[in-house]
Amino acid sequence: MKGVSRFGRKEKLSPRFIGHCEVLERIGPVAYRSVLPLSLSIVHNVFHVSMLRKYVADPSYVVDFEPLQLNENFRYEEKPIRILAREVKTLRNRKIVLVKVLWQNHQFKEATWEREDEKRAQYPELFQD
Repeated sequence: MKGVSRFGRKEKLSPRFIGHCEVLERIGPVAYRSVLPLSLSIVHNVFHVSMLRKYVADPSYVVDFEPLQLNENFRYEEKPIRILAREVKTLRNRKIVLVKVLWQNHQFKEATWEREDEKRAQYPELFQD
């Protein structure tokens, strides 16, 4: 299959697998008919068994769904929940204090480093010690 365009990309950049598809029926001893997305409508929907892989469900792929409160412009306001860490960055002749902020509707790994003086002015309730 060297040099053959697979699913719209050529050679090295072509994906080995295109994702999960439902198998409709077994046609022969080694052939299966599957349901393909509309983007692959030009591809024949019968595959040899060697081209198929079993999908193993992984619970880490499940996305937690939390409903958002949207305003009239279909936007939501980012609100900080708490400060996770504090750090002082030293430049040549000044020091900048940074805080790691955990935001509402985000996970711990999506927390961001922000300047403490700006966040203290915007959200003084976070710094009640």
